[in-house]
Amino acid sequence: MSVQVTSQFATTVASTPENKVITPPADSRQRFKQFVQDLQDSICDGLEKLDGQAKFQEDNWQRQEGGGGRTRVLSDGGVFEQGGVNFSEVWGDTLPPAILSQRPEAAGHGFYATGTSMVLHPRNPYIPTVHLNYRYFEAGPVWWFGGGVDLTPYYPFQEDVIHFHQMIKDACDAHHPEFYPAFKRWCDEYFYLKHRQETRGVGGIFFDYLDYRGKLYSGPNMQGEAARYSQSVGPVSRSWEEMFAFAQACGNSFLPAYVPIAEKHKDREYGDRQRNFQLYRRGRYVEFNLVYDRGTVFGLQTNGRTESILMSLPPLIRWEYGYSPDLGTPEAELYDTYLKPQDWLGEIS
Repeated sequence: MSVQVTSQFATTVASTPENKVITPPADSRQRFKQFVQDLQDSICDGLEKLDGQAKFQEDNWQRQEGGGGRTRVLSDGGVFEQGGVNFSEVWGDTLPPAILSQRPEAAGHGFYATGTSMVLHPRNPYIPTVHLNYRYFEAGPVWWFGGGVDLTPYYPFQEDVIHFHQMIKDACDAHHPEFYPAFKRWCDEYFYLKHRQETRGVGGIFFDYLDYRGKLYSGPNMQGEAARYSQSVGPVSRSWEEMFAFAQACGNSFLPAYVPIAEKHKDREYGDRQRNFQLYRRGRYVEFNLVYDRGTVFGLQTNGRTESILMSLPPLIRWEYGYSPDLGTPEAELYDTYLKPQDWLGEIS
């Protein structure tokens, strides 16, 4: 099945007062699709070299209502116990409730969405779990970019967290100096387990509904820090081309941000204590993805491939009732320091 990639917006030309073209180019869908497919390829190549043992297995799938994708999963490797890097594109006539609640003006239009998503669960507890997602959406007069990346360590090292954030900030700063501080705040807010009152990890960036209007925060918590910061900055108007370049920079920053961390710790010795704590904390990842994750909700609401949607879940976890780390331990440091939003680069006022 093929998709008509010529944008329905190509016949309309409009500009903002800042002379930013607000309509996508005629080949918008094909260009973003090609970018995320290329990103999937480059990430898989880089991770196979890092792992040194396992190879990604690919499943191609079709969606009855329109679209499909390719799911790549690596299992039982030298570095990664399990990891998945997905590409998908879906289209149809009926918008899911998750979209209509945010952008009601899209009602009555067909939609197109494409993107790549990735979650890696390393074997060694000293290597962090990591997540990435970049996506593009069109429906009638509505279009936007979304995505982000975040790091979830079990035994964190401050220099690793700083390196990860610096690589992401460099990518953001090349396109606007307000992108990193705004999207870092949104990430801290989004990857938060309200019922646990803790962040999922040490964050990264997260953005969504980013279009020509340039509103930096479009989340549900208009009283939160991310919303307040966005309001203080005001709109950051960017054309489709400029936002596409920003998404590309963010995606291409992943391997330099993550691979050096994994390389440094992949041969570090660990025992049952570290392994058991890693499996316990993986349970938090499951809680977030099944309760809060918008990608999971969107995939299920659009009748996506269940195996691909849930490939983000770890292969093994453990549950312990009423767990509390002992004072002064590395496990307690994770809770006391790293699971709270931090200005890791010392640059955000």
